[in-house]
Amino acid sequence: MIRDFIDPHWSTFAITAFVQFILFLRWIYRRVRNDEIMRVFVEDMATSHLPHIYDLLAQICDEKGIEHGAAPPIRWMDFDRSGKWKMES
Repeated sequence: MIRDFIDPHWSTFAITAFVQFILFLRWIYRRVRNDEIMRVFVEDMATSHLPHIYDLLAQICDEKGIEHGAAPPIRWMDFDRSGKWKMES
């Protein structure tokens, strides 16, 4: 039984499997983190910056004499883990 663990091919396989597992964990962490950063960025753009952009566009239209309608409502749909969602404006 001890000969099985002394075999040089076993250690090569074990080291390779360990390195691949570590690389997989690193990849999955970065993937989840990037998705979280993207979600926060899009939410921030929708709730904070778009109203200011619409106000500035309305000011430009007023300066140029272009007719414009009211800014469209901005609604953020937040899906939670249970599958239910709530709408924020």
